[in-house]
Amino acid sequence: MSELRWHPLLKEWVGVAGLRQDRPQMPRDWCPFCPGSGKVPAQYDTFLYPNDFAALSKNYAPFEDNPGLFHKTGARGTCDVVLYHPGHTQLPAQMSAAHWRKVVDLWTSRTAELYNDPEVETVYIFENTGEAIGVTMPHPHGQIYAFPFTPPLIARELIAAREHHDSHAACLYCEILREELGAKLRIVLETDHFAAFVPFHARWPGEMQIYSKRHADSLLALSEAEKTDLAALIRAIRQKYDNLWGFPMPLMMVLRQRPARGDHAYFHFHIEFLPIQRTPSKLKYLAGVESGAGTFLNDTVAETKAEEFRAVAPTSL
Repeated sequence: MSELRWHPLLKEWVGVAGLRQDRPQMPRDWCPFCPGSGKVPAQYDTFLYPNDFAALSKNYAPFEDNPGLFHKTGARGTCDVVLYHPGHTQLPAQMSAAHWRKVVDLWTSRTAELYNDPEVETVYIFENTGEAIGVTMPHPHGQIYAFPFTPPLIARELIAAREHHDSHAACLYCEILREELGAKLRIVLETDHFAAFVPFHARWPGEMQIYSKRHADSLLALSEAEKTDLAALIRAIRQKYDNLWGFPMPLMMVLRQRPARGDHAYFHFHIEFLPIQRTPSKLKYLAGVESGAGTFLNDTVAETKAEEFRAVAPTSL
């Protein structure tokens, strides 16, 4: 059983899920995500697997947004595992653009289902890659969490985007993208429908973002051509990361899309890649300043990293 506890000092929810202590650690002799395991279909391209150690579940008590000093409530929601590929050792960078399109389609269909759930406020799609990140299962996969509330970092971004829209009558993301495309200093790859760049304000070493060129608020707003384009660009970016130093880059991939409830026309769909490898032999640790104060110290320079990534294959889609 899991629950949510209110943090009155930070005004945010903390998930308490003791059952996650029992998660298997990098199994070597058996993988539940592999065909033939008895846990998944004997054959599949991509597959949505309910998390066996879910921090959020429809079986938990309903969520009640009534913060108090020692308030707790039910961790009502869902935790899905998105199996990218049946191959146990298949790296995301090695997947074809056509196969990445299947992943994008699964993300999209599940987003649509969760948006129709009145108890869901935020659909959060992400991937953790690499033992250094803390991945407990090596099989290629990502995750989808459906929260009954808006997590704090997402809430801060929504506030900033709304305030900019209200004061400038313009999309904050569209203006950032226009500046990046104009400067060209931090652009890594560009397609007909998307642009990938190292943001001027990057917090992580080698951080990259993908913005849709057309103002779209979620996966559901993307056309078929845009989704195909996105799949190819994700593949190319993943290859650049893994080819940079010749080994799979430990990173987080995070999809940002509008909340399920309310009007958020000011929001703009984008993807963030957050690597923790700052040199071939050194990791970026979120230590006292980042974790204790909330201020990131980036050891790399955005313009320099963009130049490095542009020089790494593939240089075109």
